Amino acid sequence: MSLPAFFFDRVTGEIVQQMEGVLALTNQLERMRLSTDAQSCVSGVSEAAFSVRRMMESAIALRKLNTEGLPVDPEPLRLRELVDDVHARWQPSAAMSGVTLLVSYDGEPEVCAMGDRTRLLQIFDGLVGEAVATMRRGAVEASLRTVVSGDSVRLEGRVRGARDTVWADTDLETRIRDIEGRFGLEVAIGAVLSRQLVADLGGALRSEGSGGAETVIFAVSLPLAVETPDEESEATAAERSIHVLVVDDNATNRMVAQALCEMFDCTCESANDGAEAVEAARGGRFDLILMDIKMPVMDGVAATRAIRAMGGKASLVPIIALTANAEPEDAEAYMAAGMNGVVEKPMKPEHLLAALQAALGESEAAAAA
Repeated sequence: MSLPAFFFDRVTGEIVQQMEGVLALTNQLERMRLSTDAQSCVSGVSEAAFSVRRMMESAIALRKLNTEGLPVDPEPLRLRELVDDVHARWQPSAAMSGVTLLVSYDGEPEVCAMGDRTRLLQIFDGLVGEAVATMRRGAVEASLRTVVSGDSVRLEGRVRGARDTVWADTDLETRIRDIEGRFGLEVAIGAVLSRQLVADLGGALRSEGSGGAETVIFAVSLPLAVETPDEESEATAAERSIHVLVVDDNATNRMVAQALCEMFDCTCESANDGAEAVEAARGGRFDLILMDIKMPVMDGVAATRAIRAMGGKASLVPIIALTANAEPEDAEAYMAAGMNGVVEKPMKPEHLLAALQAALGESEAAAAA
């Protein structure tokens, strides 16, 4: 990897992670009783952070797609849920731009395909973002139609207000600059990425109408999923309230961790160092502990060993390490000390959720045994 590419990946990855933290904090603030003006400020910060994260993720994907190839991670995907995701991702931006966003789904409600949710959403992101920037007023209409044929599903996405841009043989930089001059860098990166993703997935793109009534249509085919997402188990997990102890000497880190846990419907308490964590854990009232490693008074490894030495129910609580040092040898040391998993800082919601599910799964298995 060349030096510029190395720095690009490091910097953009760090920005994405920091925006995750900002979004977690604004999510927590939005749940508080704030004045109307304060709520507007928090919403503005949240939307700005989401836009930055979305642009960085698109930039990372675009670079990989044009250098080393973009990995696709297919999984069973209920296609009607894509429409809900598109609405949730773009409604705030549309409202701030004075645009009405209308979304719809046409197809079998429960049809599932083997698809990469992130890539499909990035296709819609590019087209909807361009439409919102183009319309400025009025309505942007986004829809998804699905048709099952044998063992495959044909997806036809439509976005009214996007443009059928054709670049012929122009290079990537020229394509981006062509749109950036009119609509800004975020729209440009998303628009270019969406069109390249359609081609990369073996799909086709066309347009209908002209001017303000132009509609861009993309079509891709995906394998029909044999297994489907288990809504019942997901709902049961969401209803279950997990009580978490967050241990960190940094107040901001504690707030971010608590906000992320609350996103997953967990309740939280906090401790400032390992010694406080040991005392709090004695009562055995926590389902899980998120433990920072480097802390004054008592570090996370020493606190974990002390909790494991208590005996009884309190000693069995799953403990997940929170650390910027998550190399394999570091993780082995934490596990040897009695921890159940490791989450790297800055935390990403999906990484924390995976660690929570894995640790709680181990705990339930141990209790059953």
